Amino acid sequence: MSDGRAGIENPCLGLAEALGLTPMVKRVALRSPWRQTTPYLPLPGLDLPLSSASDRLDPPWPDLLISSGRQAVALSMAIGRRSARTVRVHIQNPGVPFDRFDLVSLPRHDGKSAANLVVSIGAIHRVTAQKLDAAAIDWAPLAAGQPRPLVAVMIGGSNRFCRLTPDLMTNTATQLARLVREHGVGMMITTSRRTGAENEAILRQSLADLPVFLWDGSGPNPYFGMLALADALIVTSDSVAMVSEAASTGKPVHIIDLPGNAPKFQRFHSRLQADGITRPFRGQVEQWQYQPLRDTGLLADRVQDLLRQRGL
Repeated sequence: MSDGRAGIENPCLGLAEALGLTPMVKRVALRSPWRQTTPYLPLPGLDLPLSSASDRLDPPWPDLLISSGRQAVALSMAIGRRSARTVRVHIQNPGVPFDRFDLVSLPRHDGKSAANLVVSIGAIHRVTAQKLDAAAIDWAPLAAGQPRPLVAVMIGGSNRFCRLTPDLMTNTATQLARLVREHGVGMMITTSRRTGAENEAILRQSLADLPVFLWDGSGPNPYFGMLALADALIVTSDSVAMVSEAASTGKPVHIIDLPGNAPKFQRFHSRLQADGITRPFRGQVEQWQYQPLRDTGLLADRVQDLLRQRGL
């Protein structure tokens, strides 16, 4: 249960899939004034104040409810009042005391503690070894004929904290072009909506005469294939989820630092570097080893234990 945005919904799906479940997805939206105030105002009676754009929430209530995001907090608590047997897991900070849920999942850079808190290193996500194995087969033509090492570059963009400026994009594109032109590196690149048209144009112009795969946004998304086929990864720092997914592969993860990140996200990147998981991108592709992140699997293990304890 979430508001349906990919960054909010995907952790829920990732946990459900790690548990071997096919979830019933509920995308919810609250009416005003609860939309603006929840989870700080209790929901009234038995009437859940859902907007006309929301999926319905009706019994029978589930054995397991996985929620994420602000809109789902009060709804999960309301379902808990109606169904004491429902195990409720909330991913991300709910903004209310954690003991209102059975389990809460937060990354360590949030700096929280509680008996029912499952602390992760990074984000909960949908990347698994099994999916990467399948993607390596499905996307094998993407790597055919490419020189090695084959590098996957995942470029995000500006958000409310970080800025991907044209100057930074120009410098990054120059470094990427040099890797291909002077060092014979194979390269696959994907961007996001947040990259922006100007930065996209800079990237394409810098790499125009080089044998680089740069996804144009049409057709199936090659993201999983790129993670699976690459020998090393280069990722911008704006997305904890994207960096976490890259670090779950066990492959070298080079970070392009976008200035302006919030202190807690700076802590995330500093600790990954201190743990030997990532390194700053300095125009070179390096090789090193580390223990891949398995935050989603560890959270799934904790949920399984709780379900067994409840006889579910």
